[in-house]
Amino acid sequence: MKICVVTPRFAVSGVPLAQLRFAQALANNGHDVDLLIGCVNPGFVLPEITGVNVVVLNCWNVRWMLYPMWRYFRSHRLDVVFSAEDHLNTIVLLALILSGSPAKVSGSSRVTPFDTYSNKVFSKRWFLKVLVRTVMWRANVLTCVSKDMVEQYRRVFRNPPHTWVYNIVDNHQARQKMLEPVDVDWFQQEGTPLIVAAGQLEPWKGFADLIRAMKEVSEHRSARLVIFGEGSLRPQFERLIAELGLSDQIRLAGNVLNPLKFFARADVFVLSSHVEGMPNVLIEAMMCGCTPVATNCPTGPRELLLDGKYGYLVAVGDPTAIASGIKKALDKPIAKDLLAEAVLPFEEHTVISRHFALLGLANLPSASIYLETEPS
Repeated sequence: MKICVVTPRFAVSGVPLAQLRFAQALANNGHDVDLLIGCVNPGFVLPEITGVNVVVLNCWNVRWMLYPMWRYFRSHRLDVVFSAEDHLNTIVLLALILSGSPAKVSGSSRVTPFDTYSNKVFSKRWFLKVLVRTVMWRANVLTCVSKDMVEQYRRVFRNPPHTWVYNIVDNHQARQKMLEPVDVDWFQQEGTPLIVAAGQLEPWKGFADLIRAMKEVSEHRSARLVIFGEGSLRPQFERLIAELGLSDQIRLAGNVLNPLKFFARADVFVLSSHVEGMPNVLIEAMMCGCTPVATNCPTGPRELLLDGKYGYLVAVGDPTAIASGIKKALDKPIAKDLLAEAVLPFEEHTVISRHFALLGLANLPSASIYLETEPS
């Protein structure tokens, strides 16, 4: 099949990385795949995506993608379009309507609708909600990355068609990345427990809570923390680390192309977020064998950790609770076989099967894993 995967931008963050991984997986399964990217964020270089035709539109705003996508849809005979993020999904649906393309389309929502839409008349988020209602009919499938998020959409829209499909996390390429060598001292030394975290250094990721939690952890035992990622709060976090006297226990490691090789050599992964959709990075860390500690923020962690079966859930925005979770994780790690069980729904073939079954394109065996547990 001829398939187009669309993402608004490329950067080292959840949605674009998930879309790149999805495009690669579809190509690996023998499909002819185009990856349309609105723009590449400054300072980033697209990785090689074997077997995928990459088209960068150089559009720095999602709205500006409408015209080039309209031209693309008119000139390409597509079977399926996969899009992600509500603003882009809306533009994709509008471009398909205007172009007259018969392609099937699946749009995925990645963040809570409470942060995307509003009932305040004439506000920007209200206009988006009206536009989504207007074009929603064109989507063959609208999905969310977690079951809890589906319930949120049912509270925002009247009888929405949304269902759920997880992201691909576990595939051959990811497993190979776990095996790559690491030449960073903390990841080569034995004896001191190593805790990792990753994400944008922005308020919603809760890293200030995690840093303060490490102060409490350090008062009871020796441990080190490495945070991967960049963002506007780096100077603030550097000051906080120094003020708490944790410069020898915490490193801000910046962006890395392959965090999996570091996760595979760590003991605990902490997700300190205030809000999530379905955190891919938490799933990646569990795949690598890290015992997870995650805030019980709306959508994602509770569902993934199955109410604590696969890891330790802690209160949002509470450094003491996070510290307690870390100490529990160090004292009683989650068994490797349980972590492997937890990531099974995020395996490549299982996710693709689910997508195709919802689109009515194939009756693939793995889809039954999901279809039997569709939320009411």
